[in-house]
Amino acid sequence: MKVLIIDDDADIRSIVRLSLSRLGGMAVVEAASGAEGVRKARDEKPDVILLDMMMPAMDGSATLAALRSQPATATTPVIFLTAKAMRTEIERLMALGATGVLIKPFDPRTLSTDVRALIKRPLDS
Repeated sequence: MKVLIIDDDADIRSIVRLSLSRLGGMAVVEAASGAEGVRKARDEKPDVILLDMMMPAMDGSATLAALRSQPATATTPVIFLTAKAMRTEIERLMALGATGVLIKPFDPRTLSTDVRALIKRPLDS
C-alpha cells in the first residue's frame, strides 16, 4: 500500500514515514505543503492520503478540494490528521468528503492499523 503524507511539519512526516514503513510495511511519499501534495498525489497515485488540516497557504480543506477536482485523485481515500478533536470539527471534515479523521497526537505503534481500518483494506495489502 502506498501512502502520501501531506503535512507542513517535518517531524510529523518523519514519524508517519517511520511508523507506516517500518511497522506497517507501507510505501510512504511525503509532501510539505498542500500544493506539493496535490502534485505528488497526481503523479504518485497513492492508495490513501494522510492530510494535515492546519497548514499555511493551502489548508487541509483547500487541499482536499483540489484533490477531488483532479481525476487521478477524485476518489482516493483521504484521512485528516488534526489536533482539533471536537465532534463538530470531525463531522465537518467528514462532510467535506474525508474517509476518516485521526487525532494528533496519534500512536505511531498503531498508525498503520488505524489507517487500514479507516479504509477497510485487508491487513496484507
